[in-house]
Amino acid sequence: MSQRETWATRTGFILAAVGSAVGLGNIWRFPFQTSANGGAAFLVVYLAAVLLIGIPVILAEFSIGRRANVDAIKAFRTLDHSGWRFVGAIGILASFWTLSYYSVVGGWVTRYVAGSVTGNALAAPEGYFGAVSAGLPAIVTHAIFLAVTIGIVAFGIERGIELATKFMVPSIVVLLIALAVFAATLPGASEGYAFFLSPDFSVIVEDAATILPAAFGQALFSLSLGFSVMITYASYLGRDDSLLADGLAIAITNTFVGVLAGLVVLPLLFAQGVPPGEGGAGAVFVAIPTALAELPGGGLVGRAIGVVFFAVVFIAALSSAISLLEAVVAYAVDTFGISRAPAAIGLGIAGFLLGIPSALDTAWLDWFDGIGVTLFLPLAVLSVVVFVGWIMGDEAIDELRRGSDLTGVGPAWLWTLRTFVLLVVVLIVALNFNDLFLTPDAGYYIVPGPLR
Repeated sequence: MSQRETWATRTGFILAAVGSAVGLGNIWRFPFQTSANGGAAFLVVYLAAVLLIGIPVILAEFSIGRRANVDAIKAFRTLDHSGWRFVGAIGILASFWTLSYYSVVGGWVTRYVAGSVTGNALAAPEGYFGAVSAGLPAIVTHAIFLAVTIGIVAFGIERGIELATKFMVPSIVVLLIALAVFAATLPGASEGYAFFLSPDFSVIVEDAATILPAAFGQALFSLSLGFSVMITYASYLGRDDSLLADGLAIAITNTFVGVLAGLVVLPLLFAQGVPPGEGGAGAVFVAIPTALAELPGGGLVGRAIGVVFFAVVFIAALSSAISLLEAVVAYAVDTFGISRAPAAIGLGIAGFLLGIPSALDTAWLDWFDGIGVTLFLPLAVLSVVVFVGWIMGDEAIDELRRGSDLTGVGPAWLWTLRTFVLLVVVLIVALNFNDLFLTPDAGYYIVPGPLR
């Protein structure tokens, strides 16, 4: 058997992991989740979720991946706990499931880059979205986006994923900063800042049952937790890297980009008098072009900003799609001995086929997204927390200590996983199950909307 691939540099690993986290979850989902759940109140809970839940869980996934040095399912057999392979399986399923509809949205973004150049996306935003978001056009762009993703993953860790994300992540940050500076110059942008940055804590208390699961779900989604991605990426790590330092760098950078996206989208909408959307699949693709169309300059300014904005979204979407496909490809390569390129092509085609319903009808896409975020992710995270906290135990502490002098952090982290994190994740799972199975008129019901 050939030697398993590794990251060429520690920076490459960090940027690849950040690229996985900094995706549509931050730029597509985060601003509109914020607007639909109380603005700054949601932001406060989200930041708390990243700090108290996200960082401990990302370290848990890292400890599994590097300790085992194999894919997310085989890892549990390597760690002498074969009965827990279902944990990795849930994550792999979540990655494959999410990739199928994520690629559809990536296809929309591809069309919106071109539509911003021509101005068509800004001329009639609702009509343009309706034309590109469903049916044959959506299937075609879904296929194109997945083909690009397959090509990068097929080239491997160093020559494909690492090389691509070293370009993508800095580009996202630089372009978002430029957009945020531009948004700050718009008249009325201060209202967007107030909505986004001035929390009303009474809203958190009054709407806790809605805000808490939404914010914690967003934290898991935006950090790529529960997808087995971080287990997979950590499996390519060297033994001397500090998991704690890398985990903090990834969480901080990801959160910074999410907040930066909010500082672009919300001021832009408020400045142009466009009410924040209700969230959902099409919000950013209608609201942003509507706002851009109102900018002065005969439409040229709006088109230029539109090209930059949707280019950022495309790069972010691609960096995350790469990680979702890689988690599944790593399993196929490690378990069945399949060469990387055929595995990437075959699994990419399977993901394309699963995504066809989402490409045909956005109601299907909403359902796929709801099931993924509400069911698969929390269950996968809960399983990881229980396994690392109560089964792996001291082995996880030992792995966390490698490459780090902070020996006192390990026990505190482990007991945080065993108690606080476990209780919070159980609560989120319970609230999500209530939405799925007990409240058919709210949330994401288990029966798909198109079939009701």
